[in-house]
Amino acid sequence: MERVVITGTGVVSPVGNNTQEFWQNLLQGKCGVGHISTFDTSEYKVSLAAEVKDFHPEEYLDRKEIRHMDRFCQFALVAAEEAMAMSGLDTKAMAEQNDEALYRYGVYFASGVGGIQTIETEHEKLLIRGPSRVSPFFVPMIISNMAAAYISMRFGLKGSCICPVTACASSTQAIGEAFRAVKHGYLDVAVVGGAEASITPCSIAGFGNMQALSGAENPDEGSLPFDKRRGGFVMGEGAGVLVIESLKHAQARGAQIMGEISGYGSTADAYHITSPHPEGEGAARAMAMAVEEAGLAMTDVDYINAHGTGTPLNDKYETKAIKRAFGDYAKELVISSTKSMTGHLLGAAGAIEAIALAYTLKEGSIPPTINLKEPDEECDLFYTPNKALSKSVAVGLSNSLGFGGHNGCILLRRYE
Repeated sequence: MERVVITGTGVVSPVGNNTQEFWQNLLQGKCGVGHISTFDTSEYKVSLAAEVKDFHPEEYLDRKEIRHMDRFCQFALVAAEEAMAMSGLDTKAMAEQNDEALYRYGVYFASGVGGIQTIETEHEKLLIRGPSRVSPFFVPMIISNMAAAYISMRFGLKGSCICPVTACASSTQAIGEAFRAVKHGYLDVAVVGGAEASITPCSIAGFGNMQALSGAENPDEGSLPFDKRRGGFVMGEGAGVLVIESLKHAQARGAQIMGEISGYGSTADAYHITSPHPEGEGAARAMAMAVEEAGLAMTDVDYINAHGTGTPLNDKYETKAIKRAFGDYAKELVISSTKSMTGHLLGAAGAIEAIALAYTLKEGSIPPTINLKEPDEECDLFYTPNKALSKSVAVGLSNSLGFGGHNGCILLRRYE
């Protein structure tokens, strides 16, 4: 079995368009939530979202590429460029030499929704201007696997290229499945993560009408994980990318190692299309599986980056799941939800949260759950309210719980 380490990260997010900006803004408790700027929300139940700001894809992609690429793919490629540059892997040179090693370099990259912006734009063209006006690039722009495909083509990666689609657990499961592929020797390197760009009229209307989104109008009252006032999540957008590889491969090339992935748990609630299991059974089992695979005890875990969406049911049931998994030790854990700042990036949430966890372990600082002002008696653990906490963290978990009952959990350790 190979040890699996992280050697590069890349972020496009509502609180920063590179890893360092993202991480520093998390520690400062910066709120990425604001009023939706891309369409008129006066007739909608929802007016808030966590949009990516000052995004300039033309700095990385040519204009022709941009025109033929949905926004979620643009986010993915920009974040991948940062992650690959940080890793120091020069796969473009390897590709020019037709290096056979690239068949052991894979991509596990997710999107929960895919090109919904393109679907809405092209459907409007169909209705107004007729079928001849629908773009011939419509299909490759909307399918969820295309971000993974673009990353593989961009960097010449010829190993497994896979796109898990498990709603809000998508990118956590992408990371976990890639971790297993490297651990068991099927790949040496994998580019992993997820991207999402679903702040669109139909998406906001649909999530809003199912009462999943916050109806707040004040950005500081929108994303309220574990707070008694919570009324739904705030839609976010962006991408998170990690480069992972076997420790042996990383050491052989003198790579800078940022952290280690040691465990993964994946379960299904088999319960409901949107609600988590009321007793948190599946989520609890996923956490326990990740800890067991790492060869640790539950009491070795220091911190959990929670799924923490700010919906009434998720936060209550995730709290139950943590108690179920950890027993009395749950009271000793430090927990936080970075969604209080980034909003919920759906299929990309787990990726940016895994990056936040990696930096928590590396730097000994825990990002807060901001705007946590009214404790809920049903959410009675320690959620790092409002201010970052300086604390040495050796072992941490990242939870992702998706519609349909998909549960994913990864365990990261501080690299020694």
